[in-house]
Amino acid sequence: MKNEKLKDKKIAFLATDGFEQVELTKPWEAVKEAGAELHLVSLKSGDIQGVHHEKQGDTFTVDKTVDDVSAADYTGLVLPGGVFNPDALRMNESAVNFVRDFFIQGKPVAAICHGPWMLIEADVVALRKVTSWPSLKTDLINAGATWVDEECVCDNGLVTSRNPDDLPAFCKKMIEEFAEGKHAKQSA
Repeated sequence: MKNEKLKDKKIAFLATDGFEQVELTKPWEAVKEAGAELHLVSLKSGDIQGVHHEKQGDTFTVDKTVDDVSAADYTGLVLPGGVFNPDALRMNESAVNFVRDFFIQGKPVAAICHGPWMLIEADVVALRKVTSWPSLKTDLINAGATWVDEECVCDNGLVTSRNPDDLPAFCKKMIEEFAEGKHAKQSA
């Protein structure tokens, strides 16, 4: 039976071709089970391709394009990892602005694995404690973040985790932050 923790909440998942499939599907299932309305937002309409590390995964149908949405439409944002996904997203000005606007509006954001690359591009990690896939450590430190090697880190509504093994803790904390909604201390 579905719980109602996120009833009347709308959550965006921002991804494009090359996202790590389990880093989208497990959080999606958790947020849906908590009662939220979900939208898969991407750079283009149609389908996007998931991956299982370097192997091709399933395709997923996009609900909205990044040019047709606003952070004001959502309670929170999820940024799955995968190497290609955030690397492509961070080259798109609309996607970067979409992410940045969640911080400007003080809304919770959850990013896992390589997902924090979008946070660097949106210039929202300075003075924040975060974690990520280890190869992003230097990039995050150079962007002003304090990087730690922990399963799940939450800093004023920003939830980060390292990899798929961290998904249980990531999903639990993400739902808690989405249920809370606004984070007055969070700013871009």
